[in-house]
Order: sequence, then structure tokens, then C-alpha cells
Amino acid sequence: MRKIIHTDKAPKAVGPYSQAVEINGTLYISGQIPIDPDTGIVVEGGIVEQTEQVFRNIQAILSEAGYTLENVVKTTVLMQDLNDFASMNAVYARYYTTRQPARSTFQVAKLPLGVQVEIETVAMK
Repeated sequence: MRKIIHTDKAPKAVGPYSQAVEINGTLYISGQIPIDPDTGIVVEGGIVEQTEQVFRNIQAILSEAGYTLENVVKTTVLMQDLNDFASMNAVYARYYTTRQPARSTFQVAKLPLGVQVEIETVAMK
């Protein structure tokens, strides 16, 4: 059974998609960008602050669906500049201390709203 997941504790979708979709014990979280759900605007700061906000958004969606970071099996990290990889990775490592998920990381030409990082997440129960 397919279930659409939505929480006000993460930013609203900026297009025609869902924050997340759960099907057969697998949760697919749309790419999260560093928008503060309370203000609806991109957080100020650099890659560290933006990555922190992305993880707050991911955790809010995971929680709404009854999952935790321990359930995450795959992430895809999209970055505007791979020169920021070490800083992003330091934040990432604080969230995935055990049972680290598989991950792909790519530098892309441009991200929505000019952000520096976007992370897509798949979790399983």
C-alpha cells in the first residue's frame, strides 16, 4: 500500500511532488534542501549550516513516518561544489555514527533556490 508522508516540521514541497512516499516498508524521501520550515526560506550560512538544516528536515520526515536514521539504507548527496565535501561529510558523519547507509555524492551545475546541498534518502523497516 502506498502512503504519502507529510509533516509541517519539514519544508513544503517546492514543486509537484511529495515530501516522502512509503510503500511496502520502504520510505523514499524526496531530496531535501536547507529550507527552514518555520520561515520557508533557505537558512543563512555555508555548507555546514545548510547540511545541518537538511538533516533536521530529513529527521522530521523520518519521524513523521515512524522511522529513524538507523533505518536509512541509501542516500544521494548533491552538491554545488565538491570542494565543500569535507565540511559536508563532517556534518554527515555526526548523524550516521553507526550503520552508515550506502551513499553516492555528485557535484551538479545548479540546485533549487541556489542552495549548496540537497540530500535524497531511502529508509527501510
